[in-house]
Amino acid sequence: MTDQNINKRSGTFALIMQSLKGIEMDYTAGSLRKAILLLAIPMILEMCMESVFALVDLFFVGHLPNSKNTLQAVSLTETVLYIVYSVAIGISMAATAIVARRIGEKNKDAAAHSAIQSIWFAIAITIVISITGVVFAPNILRGMGADAKTVEMGSTYARIDIGGSLVIVMLFLINGIFRGAGDASMAMKSLWLANICNIILCPLLIRGLGPIPAFGLTGASMATTTGRGIGVCYQLYHLFKGKGIIKIKKKHTYLDWAIIKSIVNIASPATLQFLIGSCSWIVLARLVAETGQSVASAGYQTAIRVVIFFIMPAWGLSNATATLVGQNLGAKHVERAERSVLLSARYNAIFMGVVSLVFLLFPAPIISVFTNDEAVKTIAVQALRIITSGYIFYGIGMVLTNAFNGSGDTWTPTWINLFCFWLFQIPFAYLLTVYFKMGPFGSFISIPIANTLVTIVAYIYFKRGGWKKVKV
Repeated sequence: MTDQNINKRSGTFALIMQSLKGIEMDYTAGSLRKAILLLAIPMILEMCMESVFALVDLFFVGHLPNSKNTLQAVSLTETVLYIVYSVAIGISMAATAIVARRIGEKNKDAAAHSAIQSIWFAIAITIVISITGVVFAPNILRGMGADAKTVEMGSTYARIDIGGSLVIVMLFLINGIFRGAGDASMAMKSLWLANICNIILCPLLIRGLGPIPAFGLTGASMATTTGRGIGVCYQLYHLFKGKGIIKIKKKHTYLDWAIIKSIVNIASPATLQFLIGSCSWIVLARLVAETGQSVASAGYQTAIRVVIFFIMPAWGLSNATATLVGQNLGAKHVERAERSVLLSARYNAIFMGVVSLVFLLFPAPIISVFTNDEAVKTIAVQALRIITSGYIFYGIGMVLTNAFNGSGDTWTPTWINLFCFWLFQIPFAYLLTVYFKMGPFGSFISIPIANTLVTIVAYIYFKRGGWKKVKV
């Protein structure tokens, strides 16, 4: 190996370590490639942990007696929590956009003041959700179609999980604040800490150990809520200790209704944006189940799990784009903001292209990790090949969407999602699945086509440049 190659590898390793340590950087100047890498690495690692909470619960709960009922309680509660996740993501998007803009303007005081306003707003919203969950948990499970046994076993689980909505929202929101400030490493560390605590506490509280009683299903929600709570305490400590990029002090904590109004204006469509996308997946899942029965449904859900897992790194890179756009618009470097989007889109396209090629060539071994049922495996392999055929466009579309969100223009991607998913994808899937009698494969085909349409429409609006003029 030549000295040049050794130096190059050493430089890359040093850059990776720098990104993980979270050294403060000015992302409005210098190499864009370096800026993307420094932000993307911790954000990718952060996103890889986003879905771990539910997976850990499902793993341990699945080994309990009456697993059919306990798994149903976990799955139905997680479905209800999509509403909480939507609120959390919407507010965190608003916080990222506003904080990034203030950091780009080199106004850290204003960034800290905006951050605390988003926290006050989130607390007010989430208290209502938490109280509703604690009081009406059994009714919520019944309304979701749970049988009497599941309601009996799962009500306390649902009460704790939904009642703990505050820590869910805070974990998302404060990580959004860190990302907006360019402190992606802190966002990564808080989520990893929360997940590690959950992984340790889940078996301990579910099965018991020594003087600790076995709480069963309830132990899963206790572990998850506690893990998230520890993550939030870690976040708050770093927000208020005054040594990070965002330094919240007493003078920042008074209520500022003008900023709260701005947060609401950005967060409302962002929440709707996420709900539109999530609900379209639910409709497709129902179409698959109705036309292909349990085997097709199981195959589709297996393929979707694989798809979502490999989307997370691309989503992390698109989050880096949102930070770069917000900070560079704040610094009045509009051209640099645009170049950061195009460069990130190129990187995401390359990554998604490689993943797509692997899935197209070797889907069976990948699916075999998740199921041994040959009938389910056959459907899952076909679904995986069809869905990932549009991965490149999906990767580019994610970057473009988060570029809008990072600028504070959350309405444009919301309207794009509404048009492409609900006015196009759902009717198109129904047409193929039911009218042309293609069964579940009609639904599978609609996914890459709709995502390609999202990318095309988003690119058209991106080039028009309205996002460059948004004031936050």
